[in-house]
Amino acid sequence: MASDLEVLPVPGGPGAAALLPHLARVLDGEAPPALPVPADDPREIDRLTATLAPGSPIEHDAVLVLATSGSTGVPKGALLTAAALRASAAATHDRLGGVGTWLLALPAHHVAGMQVLLRSVAAGTEPVVLDVRAGFDPAALPAAVAAMSGPRRYTSLVPTQLVKALADPEATAALASLDAVLLGGAATPAPLLARATAASVPVVRTYGMSETCGGCVYDGLPLDGVRLRLGDDGRVSLGGPTLAAGYRGMPDHPAFAEPGWFRTDDVGSIGEDGRLRILGRIDDAISTAGLTVVPRVVEDVVTAVPGVAECVVVGVPDERLGARVAALVVLDAGATVTDDAIREHVASELGREAVPRVVVRTAALPVRGPGKVDRAAALRRVTDAAR
Repeated sequence: MASDLEVLPVPGGPGAAALLPHLARVLDGEAPPALPVPADDPREIDRLTATLAPGSPIEHDAVLVLATSGSTGVPKGALLTAAALRASAAATHDRLGGVGTWLLALPAHHVAGMQVLLRSVAAGTEPVVLDVRAGFDPAALPAAVAAMSGPRRYTSLVPTQLVKALADPEATAALASLDAVLLGGAATPAPLLARATAASVPVVRTYGMSETCGGCVYDGLPLDGVRLRLGDDGRVSLGGPTLAAGYRGMPDHPAFAEPGWFRTDDVGSIGEDGRLRILGRIDDAISTAGLTVVPRVVEDVVTAVPGVAECVVVGVPDERLGARVAALVVLDAGATVTDDAIREHVASELGREAVPRVVVRTAALPVRGPGKVDRAAALRRVTDAAR
């Protein structure tokens, strides 16, 4: 008989480590399947429980239901089995060179943070937890990393956290002392990766989502057992032992229509080296003056401009052009970058059609979930500025 799904309140601070014994029981089937929710966010608890139906039987012998990280619309819950979660932890440790101690620096009710706890369960190690309830403070990294035991030490971050850490020499040195810094949840700008490499930070770029137990493609190469293919339109599909069994209460969802595969909304390409490169989401493409502009490509070029730390590119509706390319940019501390410098660099690299007609500066990019750029919020900001 199927077990009923139970709510699992997940602390946002150091208390998250106390969940390890319970998570071990969940994986072993000795505790009911769990729906992780943020313990200190009643509004989000209400949103998730209203849709994902705790108190009713679980499907497909899943042990965890992890909500997708979207902050708008109706959340979907990925049905993750113990076998999939164990396969993900084993493949991750195999790729990284062995089990180790993990530093939790992300909210643990999302897949990236939860995986830090589950990998700790698999490794039999105690994670060190960075308190991020008030935001990520890179000044806290040195002490947290110093508290980690060896012989191998890992953490998982999102790009916005790495940007902040690289601005702090002591935080940078702490990250450089680790064996791997998994970086995912959002696109990693090429200049950011170059800065991390120059600082000897061992970044491993990850690609995946709740539906694949988190990252399942590392530095463009699938983990052992993970299957990857591209459709005729470049759409990425993923398969293998880390795949979710479907969505909670959505047995006919088209993303899982083909047995053994999950169809993403991402478009990618495979380079000559066999590595996957994500070009962006299918619905993010900007149609301007009859041409198609891929935001990810423009973002990489804009962040290559000296003084630009981060960037998100969106399309502002325009009656004549269909949409205008717009860029919301964050500058390095003390940097001065003109709009013309940004536009000239994009024009020289990509052509005039990709040039941002609107450039708006902000102190920080809007994010949602564990660190994904909130493009809807970015569009609102640049639209307001363009009026």
